[in-house]
Amino acid sequence: MARSNQTTDRLAIESGRSFTHTPSDRRASVRRKSIQGAARAVVLAFLFGLGSAYGWAQQKGQQPAPPKGAQGAPQKDQQQMRGLDEQIQEVKSDVLRIAAELSLLEEKLLYPSGTQVAIFVAMPKGDTMRLDAVRLQIDGQLVAHYIYSLKELEALRKGGVQRIYVGNVATGDHQLEVLVDGKLEGGADFSRTEHFAFRKEVKPKLVGLTLAGANSGKTPITLGEW
Repeated sequence: MARSNQTTDRLAIESGRSFTHTPSDRRASVRRKSIQGAARAVVLAFLFGLGSAYGWAQQKGQQPAPPKGAQGAPQKDQQQMRGLDEQIQEVKSDVLRIAAELSLLEEKLLYPSGTQVAIFVAMPKGDTMRLDAVRLQIDGQLVAHYIYSLKELEALRKGGVQRIYVGNVATGDHQLEVLVDGKLEGGADFSRTEHFAFRKEVKPKLVGLTLAGANSGKTPITLGEW
């Protein structure tokens, strides 16, 4: 569930086995589908071109050897293949870059800065608790439920930060409920729920949650401003 942003969030560790995110209204859902459709169309167009080029390259590589006397032909074909490989790598880089830019654009359109709330998860370095899952509710509504893999847990223990939720919240006072499930170093089950109040101003709101095991001597769930 963590999986980190550049504050790690991939971690935003963007890979979890379970994640729930409820948009604030129908318009956000419609805009999301429209943007995602455009993103898929662009990426598919690049991939189609990449596949065509790769197929052509394979055909070239499978052509029968030229008759004796055409000694320069194989060398020329190899040079063309190398040039094509370089072009394919450039196209791959372009696809990744465009996908990243579209993702940022989608976030800006779906979550305007005036209503955006982002919640991050971190753990004290070296904490021995095995974090299994985190569930978040804002004003009684489930907004995120994340299940962590061992790889993600290790990243958090090393100082990684996961962006577990980003969404739209109206300005004013709100209630955040945090449920943490895991196991302590000795194997005992650990479950803790905490409630926090936070205020959303007319600017982006960044909330940090630090999770610690009961044996660490630290408060299991603490909330701070980022």
